[in-house]
Amino acid sequence: MNKAKMRYFKDEDILHIVISDEKEANSIELSPNITAEMNERGELIGIEILEASSFIRDSILESSQAKILELKKAV
Repeated sequence: MNKAKMRYFKDEDILHIVISDEKEANSIELSPNITAEMNERGELIGIEILEASSFIRDSILESSQAKILELKKAV
């Protein structure tokens, strides 16, 4: 397996994470705008994220807010 690679397509706002250069045989929608790409053996070979800038922004905000809440509880 090769090192993972990321490609961002700015015009379409798509982030594509390639885990393996193997041919895609199937895909599964994990959630709206996130698709897992699988090879013939059902192994994960890539992930595609549509509306990537919003997804990353929201993920960072959620994890930051959760961490802040944990810190407030500890004090």
